[in-house]
Amino acid sequence: MVCIAAFIILALIGVFVAIISIFKPKVGKAYWKMFKKAWGCLWKKVRLQKCETGFKDDIKNTLLSRVIVKHPKWVKPLSVIIEVISVVVVVVAVWAILTAVKSLLALWALGSCNVTKPSACSLGAEICSIDESEPSNVLEATGRWFEEWGEIFEAIPDKFHHYNADEYDFSYIEVGELVDGKPTAVDIFDPGCSVCMISYRNQKSSGFFDQYNVRLVPFAIQDADDGYKFKNSEIVVRYMFAAEDVRPGTTIYIIDRIFTGKNSEGISYQNKLNDDYTREQATNKLEQWLKDVGMTEDEIAKVREKAYSGEVADKMASNRSVVENQLRIKGIPTIIYDGGKHTGLYKASE
Repeated sequence: MVCIAAFIILALIGVFVAIISIFKPKVGKAYWKMFKKAWGCLWKKVRLQKCETGFKDDIKNTLLSRVIVKHPKWVKPLSVIIEVISVVVVVVAVWAILTAVKSLLALWALGSCNVTKPSACSLGAEICSIDESEPSNVLEATGRWFEEWGEIFEAIPDKFHHYNADEYDFSYIEVGELVDGKPTAVDIFDPGCSVCMISYRNQKSSGFFDQYNVRLVPFAIQDADDGYKFKNSEIVVRYMFAAEDVRPGTTIYIIDRIFTGKNSEGISYQNKLNDDYTREQATNKLEQWLKDVGMTEDEIAKVREKAYSGEVADKMASNRSVVENQLRIKGIPTIIYDGGKHTGLYKASE
């Protein structure tokens, strides 16, 4: 282990030694000699051959040379400490390499370098992440670490999968009338997600809704405590499904008001729903919008009843299963179109 640890340490300090050797060539020569010995020892270890004991002794003697003269009794315990430190260095280095490889694979396969908490990864797409609960102890953390590898390997085939927007059993809201000949697109969004709001605006301005038969899938992201990521997303999604059942075509007005509308003070309705409105105030605002599109009091009463029905709850649960288990989505908005699964902000130039 000493020679492997020495190689790791020498490799890490190599850049600094290279700079120093410009001014002190002897340092560079001494370093290079030691590095070649370390590499030779490591290469033998890789090939399951016995490493030269001379190199191991050189390392120890170099570190203990001053101690031998002044405190000879310390040599044996310090030698043991060096062995222990060497094991720690190697374990930490291996763990760091595996973590780096896992993060890169996760970024490629899942779109986020952090499998459990995608929002913690700054390298992924701009998303509203679907986070999982953090492990509460070392045993759970170890198990979760291996589970993440499993998720990554399960998701790798998805990178080569051709996605057909018609093959997933979503409960959705059709945008406009169905037009024969147009390709289908599925747009999964959370009404409280600011990235979803920008994507929706970009889709409208770029003519996306005219190019495709778009199926909007309202999805309230749950947080690690089984609550909801955004304050009133759950009640909004319930009312969207209920309103569409009572009078088809009305829900798109609600979506448009949330993503593009502002109140008299110039504050977007999405911000009001996320930050200010209580559940009761959010419900009142949704019912006001239903009145605006011409619903009668009887129809609104039906929407109110249906919003909390088992039918709507089943739709939400079914969509969650497709999103998290079939598609293994780690963040939204996610749009399925043209054979691909596109997670993150939709740009108007696409």
